[in-house]
Amino acid sequence: MTSVPRIQQSILAANERRLLNWLCPRLPQWITPDMMTMLGFAGALMVGVGYIFSIQNLTWLWLAQLGYLLNWFGDSLDGSLARYRRIERPNYGYFIDHSVDALATMAMLVGLGLGPFVELEVALLALVAYLLLSIHTYLCAQVIDEFKLTYLAGGPTELRLMLMAMTAAMFFVGQDKLFGTGLSAFDIFALVVAAILVGIFVSQTASTARLLAKREG
Repeated sequence: MTSVPRIQQSILAANERRLLNWLCPRLPQWITPDMMTMLGFAGALMVGVGYIFSIQNLTWLWLAQLGYLLNWFGDSLDGSLARYRRIERPNYGYFIDHSVDALATMAMLVGLGLGPFVELEVALLALVAYLLLSIHTYLCAQVIDEFKLTYLAGGPTELRLMLMAMTAAMFFVGQDKLFGTGLSAFDIFALVVAAILVGIFVSQTASTARLLAKREG
């Protein structure tokens, strides 16, 4: 895949880029971008396992928090490290990175749904919503040569921070259902996030379709 402009205008994008630029030259040479990708995936598995085992003990939620940090570290640095060392493999990197990202997202959200705080159906709905927006991003990279990583001033890093805040709240809010709905506060939160993601997908799809129709007559 040829290089496509990456559009990243999230709240934390500038500070995150400075941090990544500082980290890249300080990583040992034996650490490769593929290793960073696998580290990010391992972090996602830790998130899922932490949520599942929090059924037994809430201290497992700390494993999920650590997993989020490792997932950010690996997922953010794999491409940055390749670009810094000028060893990009555009087609391979694009394919592997986003394939692993999809599996990582599934591991985290299925783990969340198998834990005690969020119903599995709700977690799977959130997974579908996230993957819908991901599909839109990958399609736009092909049809309008834009790889948009942020929507509504938020991106993957901001979403991770929201999920980490939600996980921290699990220690204090508990699993109680609200107002006889059969849903916890965390179910409601996940449903709201899913609705926002689906709304962005629909609006962005309509906007892109209008742009393409105008271009192609």
